[in-house]
Amino acid sequence: MHLDTLPDAARPGDGLRDLDTVRVVSRAVTAPHLFTYLAPETAEEAAELGVTDPGPVYLAFRSAAMGAVPWHVTLAAFYNFSPRAVRAMAGVWDAAPPEQWQAARFRAAGRAMRRVNVHLTGDHSAEARSLIDPVVAGADYAGKVLAAANASVVLPTDPLVALWQQITVAREWRGDAHLVVLVDNDLGPCDCLVLHTATGRLPTAVARATRQWDDEEWNAATARLVARGWLDSDSVMTDAGSAARERIEVETDEHCATLWAPIGNAGARRLASLIEPITDAFTAAGTFEAVHEPPQVATA
Repeated sequence: MHLDTLPDAARPGDGLRDLDTVRVVSRAVTAPHLFTYLAPETAEEAAELGVTDPGPVYLAFRSAAMGAVPWHVTLAAFYNFSPRAVRAMAGVWDAAPPEQWQAARFRAAGRAMRRVNVHLTGDHSAEARSLIDPVVAGADYAGKVLAAANASVVLPTDPLVALWQQITVAREWRGDAHLVVLVDNDLGPCDCLVLHTATGRLPTAVARATRQWDDEEWNAATARLVARGWLDSDSVMTDAGSAARERIEVETDEHCATLWAPIGNAGARRLASLIEPITDAFTAAGTFEAVHEPPQVATA
């Protein structure tokens, strides 16, 4: 689907009234997007393109929809990565152009979903598309860089992978909206990552290895959160920190209410139910063990 074929976006303010539904469907589109970065098929497809370093592989696959942009643009879009982490992707477009990375990403997603035996019937897949397609078509992409890029990608012919790509658009839309809220709450790239690891949902070692903030930067971000009263002196999240983080999630949900307006509460909950087998299959296969559990919301 190309952006120039999309109809007018949903009118501002036409969002869902039930933010619980927004949270449910946001969780539902997060893990089905994430698995591709953890599945071995992704590394295999990247190796065929001549890149084996996990960091640049992740960055190339996720940013391929934006085209051959400089690493600085990827840094801006991804937010919580350090410049040194993203700078490492320099040269990936020389190994292969973004179109080849995108095609490889689709192959990896399809292979992985079939390896774990995703139980999604043709009828259920078609119904899911009937719900998510108007969401993608009706979305307002102003300021939603990664979502807009993914909405511009031509959908593959494989029905399951095409559904996965539409899920990816919705996931990236929420991620883009989340960045606006982080900025509004004066929560910088390293600060938001430190706060997220304090929840225990993402191991600090994984966050540090992938985002590559050094000790000085990590400690400075921690000190800022301690000064705000969001972490205690042992870097444990305080009640105030938990409340602040939940407020940020609620504000993100409020942004996302308009996204799901085309299908309403019932449609959003039905979509969440229909795509659940994707997450279930990868959970059963142990795909998410490295990050403890499937992500609860779409973080940056």
